[in-house]
Amino acid sequence: MTKKIVTFGEIMLRLATPGYERFNQARQLYASFGGGEANVAVSLSGYGMNTEFVSRLPKNDIAEACIMELRRHNVATEHILRGGDRMGIYFLETGAVSRPSKVVYDRTNSAIAEIKPGMIFWKEIFKDADWFHWTGITPALSQGAADACLEAIRVANEMGIPVSTDLNYRKNLWKYGKTAAEVMPALVAGCDVILANEEDAEKIFGIKPEGFDVTHTGGEINPSDFESVCKQMMTKFPRAKKVIITLRGSVNANHNTWGGVLYSGSKLYQSRRYDITHIVDRVGGGDSFMGGLIYGLLNYEGNDQKALDFAVAASCLKHTIHGDFNLVSVAEVEALMGGDLSGRVAR
Repeated sequence: MTKKIVTFGEIMLRLATPGYERFNQARQLYASFGGGEANVAVSLSGYGMNTEFVSRLPKNDIAEACIMELRRHNVATEHILRGGDRMGIYFLETGAVSRPSKVVYDRTNSAIAEIKPGMIFWKEIFKDADWFHWTGITPALSQGAADACLEAIRVANEMGIPVSTDLNYRKNLWKYGKTAAEVMPALVAGCDVILANEEDAEKIFGIKPEGFDVTHTGGEINPSDFESVCKQMMTKFPRAKKVIITLRGSVNANHNTWGGVLYSGSKLYQSRRYDITHIVDRVGGGDSFMGGLIYGLLNYEGNDQKALDFAVAASCLKHTIHGDFNLVSVAEVEALMGGDLSGRVAR
């Protein structure tokens, strides 16, 4: 029987400049949709998993278009609440070479930021669920969103449903009077699987590898440096069974190295390192990793190395696709895992 994954968070209207145009050059913007937890749901749906995205959206034509897009990717939406006045928006300017990409948020007072505990009937949603996923973006939106997320985690814990989180620290979102360090520990304490990038654990919990500076990697990152980070995270959050760190080395905006490590509590697994020389769109890269990881943990049970390898390969492919969603198949990911880097035309 196919497993069901529930994700909870905000989905936004994404307005991107064409190609590599800057905001002050562009005379048109390309509209699509995206958001951390929705991106994970779309990835998993593409792998043949049953997925449901839970959120709150206003009742207007833009929100309807968003829901239709999710349904087009076979993501269930029946528990999306309707209310509030607006969807969040983010504007994207894609960087090139030494000019980084830029994101401008317009999401204050969005529908989900006004959510409150008790508005979502989690026991009903989780009755046939096998996994629950959230990210650190959701509790950054408002106290109500943080409380609703904590409510979901506690219900999932009571029902024996595994919970995963991507720490996803966004300093520009924590504006309602609480810091991530104050809010996140209670939520992360209920998680079985914790994902972070090279600096999330440091920014939120002060946990970091000695002598590491994410801005001066030159594309070179030593995976073993992060074993201590994983161990410290497990000590702080004893419920966690696995801690995973994505490792991005930035040569420039178009050229990154990409890999990851997974710590199981007894062993550190390391992925191969991909050299991504012509990035098309890196937004959603971490979400595509998380989608691949959940798929791998559910389908390659007992094989943490293969689960990690699937996640890294899936995310590597995402860097070649415009938009937030990782529109790839299991066969495509496994082909890359198997060493097919040629990019030859498939006929």
